[in-house]
Amino acid sequence: MTTPHTIAPGDITGLVLAGGRGTRMGGVDKGLQNFNGTPLAMHAVMRLGLQVGEIMINANRNLAAYESFGVPVWPDGLADYAGPLAGFLTGLERCETPYLLTVPCDTPLFPLDLASRLSEALIAEDAEIAMVAAPEAADEPGAAPVLRAQPVFCLLRADLLESLVRFTQEGGRKIDRWTARHRTVLVPFDHPGDAPDAFFNANTLAELHALESQRA
Repeated sequence: MTTPHTIAPGDITGLVLAGGRGTRMGGVDKGLQNFNGTPLAMHAVMRLGLQVGEIMINANRNLAAYESFGVPVWPDGLADYAGPLAGFLTGLERCETPYLLTVPCDTPLFPLDLASRLSEALIAEDAEIAMVAAPEAADEPGAAPVLRAQPVFCLLRADLLESLVRFTQEGGRKIDRWTARHRTVLVPFDHPGDAPDAFFNANTLAELHALESQRA
């Protein structure tokens, strides 16, 4: 019997991470800010919905607004806005498929082949976690972009829940420190034809408006 080279979309649950404070956006609920007339988190729901079997949102305020998107909404189980890893924990606790794919709410242009490329790498490398590596501007002016890990874009095996529960109970809050405990493959998204702004995240309203104008 041949080994599958990818994971069926129906075996993946998508999780949109919208549980942050939005501090750099002046405290507004980032996922509800409009991008080309549609809330950022709704862009994520629509793009992810084309790639996975089920979708849910992790949010900690304005829950009714997120519920209006038509998918389940779950707040953090950890107190005090513990960061995206708390969203991972919530997602794994609620996930009923073998895999969970996480995306942030503030990156409205992530690739439509995100799930397939991460799943292919996870299977090929016999990994437990597949994480995006995307080009970012180098620190040196004029230097070529460098590939950097994007820890909020992860395909996870759902059976990692017990490990994450232990890590957070020990006080851990950093995604990369937890993923370092597991077989993690970095998946580059710098191939010819990959959009250079696919993983651009809008941390401020000015960045959001700039991204809108670039894509207008």
